[in-house]
Amino acid sequence: MLELRRLQVLRAVVDGGSVSAAATTLACTPSAVSQQVAALERQTGTTLLERVGRGVRPTAAGRLLAEHAAVIEQQVAEAGAALDDLLAGRSGHLTVRYFATAGARLVAPAVAAFRARHPGVRLDLGMTDPDDPVQEVLQGRADVAVVVRLRGAAHAGLRLVHLLDDPYRVVLPKGHRLAARRVVDLADLAEEPWVGGDRPGPCLDMVLDACAAAGFRPGFAVDSEDYATAQGFVAAGLGVALVPLLGLAAQRHPGVIVRKVRAPEPVRAIHAAVRETAGGQPPLVRLVAALRETAMAVRG
Repeated sequence: MLELRRLQVLRAVVDGGSVSAAATTLACTPSAVSQQVAALERQTGTTLLERVGRGVRPTAAGRLLAEHAAVIEQQVAEAGAALDDLLAGRSGHLTVRYFATAGARLVAPAVAAFRARHPGVRLDLGMTDPDDPVQEVLQGRADVAVVVRLRGAAHAGLRLVHLLDDPYRVVLPKGHRLAARRVVDLADLAEEPWVGGDRPGPCLDMVLDACAAAGFRPGFAVDSEDYATAQGFVAAGLGVALVPLLGLAAQRHPGVIVRKVRAPEPVRAIHAAVRETAGGQPPLVRLVAALRETAMAVRG
């Protein structure tokens, strides 16, 4: 394989027209220049320069290699500039995944803030796989995913950055017997019909675990996979529901009453999931920082 340094020396000789001119350009001795050219001729098995008077001129092979050296040097310079842009957050591409209720309040403002600071970074935004939200990150198909972490769950090779805790509230129909209370004990909902607003997964498991801690298993009268629809069923008097604050912030039905719940209060922990091997990439670090800043504003 041809050495870049030797090609650069050859190009300097061709551009300068002599060994001494190349030595001046490269800040080295004429002897060192001649040695590099001779080594390149031995490596290629052909003559690259021929003497003309006090100077030299390239052979066809020498001219060919000098032209390629110029192209390589330009490509190296462009690669260095591209790397500088990437490290400074002026370029790049990030794939971001998130779940529905984190989209409006958390991801959207964080992305807007990130784009304002780093307009040259392209973002691919999309929903997580509800059945396994971290697989895209683990497999390298996504750079970051905003996920709900179930207590005790862990994934090798994944780093979880805590963003915020999202407590659940009980959603009651107007006129419900518990509506006058400021805080509702979870056990007081044991005999109520329930409206399910979660797909199977960490969020539903969190509700079931909280109810189990209060001594009962909820009886679901209505199955609903989104919080807006669940509130509609609650408003119609068909049951009660537990909905996280982010789910209520996105859309609150006018026909429901929302109260704090205790003993226990379910809280889902929302994290940004990134691969341990990718966490040091500057654009990714800055995007996670934007998510944390937005999460602080949501908490505040």
